[in-house]
Amino acid sequence: MRVTGVIRCVLPLIMLLGTWFIVETYFDQRWKVISLRSWLGVTNKPRSQQLPRHKCGNEKSCPQNYFAFKIISGAANVVGPSICFDDIILMSSVKNNIGRGLNIALVNGTTGQLLKADTFDMYSGDINQLDTFLGEVKDGTVVLAASYDDVATKMNDKVRAHFMELGSSHVKELGFRDNWVFLGVKGLKNKSPFEQHIKNDKETNKYDGWPELLEMEGCAPRKMD
Repeated sequence: MRVTGVIRCVLPLIMLLGTWFIVETYFDQRWKVISLRSWLGVTNKPRSQQLPRHKCGNEKSCPQNYFAFKIISGAANVVGPSICFDDIILMSSVKNNIGRGLNIALVNGTTGQLLKADTFDMYSGDINQLDTFLGEVKDGTVVLAASYDDVATKMNDKVRAHFMELGSSHVKELGFRDNWVFLGVKGLKNKSPFEQHIKNDKETNKYDGWPELLEMEGCAPRKMD
């Protein structure tokens, strides 16, 4: 009985010493906490090593007196386009203000403030509405446009001329289900450097009946009074 009692007293002591030995072997005296992320090999980078976030999620920041922008066209007739300007989403599926055809946002070229945003059905809509809309754009206004589904069935020479006055080089070539993104300015004397266009071609289309989406980002100069 005495032996059994001794064993009962010594056994907890042995377990305690064993636990202490394991702790001392695998953990240092600072008792570092090992999280699930560290076990998986994932570590948090120091703040100094984290990549900076630029406006509109762009790869680079813009210099002073320039506005960051990003325009993404629609993907086929499934995923809608989005337009970001000065780190503000102007048009997107989330905002529920996009539609088939042309999605256009007008921005004050000095302040960067959104003036107006609208969609124009270029397949079965009234092209005169787009003609009126573009005809009322004032000098110095930044015009951002993104295609979705079909951009050209209703397009006519009068509307194409409006976009050419804004600095477009590709609007005259737009055809059925082409993808197009564009940033221009009313009163621009030169061609805009911010434009991308991809033809609807069954040999190269990424989607069934539609080309791949376009994504364009950059820095638009502020209009200085």
